[in-house]
Amino acid sequence: MLLLYLITAGSAVSQISNPGTPPILLIKDENSRFDPGSAVIPTTMLDYIKNKLVPDIEKNTKSYNINTVEIIGHTDEQPIGIISSNLDSNLELAASQGGSVSTLKAGSNADLGLMRSLAVVKELLKIQQQNKMPGVQFRAYSAAQLILPTGEFAPIPQDKRHPESKRRRIEIRFTRLGEVREVK
Repeated sequence: MLLLYLITAGSAVSQISNPGTPPILLIKDENSRFDPGSAVIPTTMLDYIKNKLVPDIEKNTKSYNINTVEIIGHTDEQPIGIISSNLDSNLELAASQGGSVSTLKAGSNADLGLMRSLAVVKELLKIQQQNKMPGVQFRAYSAAQLILPTGEFAPIPQDKRHPESKRRRIEIRFTRLGEVREVK
């Protein structure tokens, strides 16, 4: 009986778990990019998130047995300017259920990338309340201007930094969080 259970359980796991590597999803549509210096999600991107991205997230989390989706905000190399960031004092409030990303001020591209990813996470959490993507956790991260769309490290700019809309993007990565343990 135990052997039958183990065979059945192993078969069920192999049916829901894809042994391959999950894809990296990109929000790439030229009309859905963030404006320079902004974390406000354009209307076209909101539609894309609801109608295209959420079904793709649901499909991949089931297929690869994923419990965590990482949302990574990217920026171009254009400087933010001389603005004092308020993320150190307001980030947790903005990330809370009643908070708003619009209250945040980016002092760097790293701040802006995190604000963009958090804005997307908050939209996904709203959609999740409508019985979508059950059991999935979301994480917001920033890669700032460091990683090019090709996955390579960005080169050091040789002259003036330029706006590049294709670098202002969101990447969606799938992972399975396990037990946290200290490496000794």
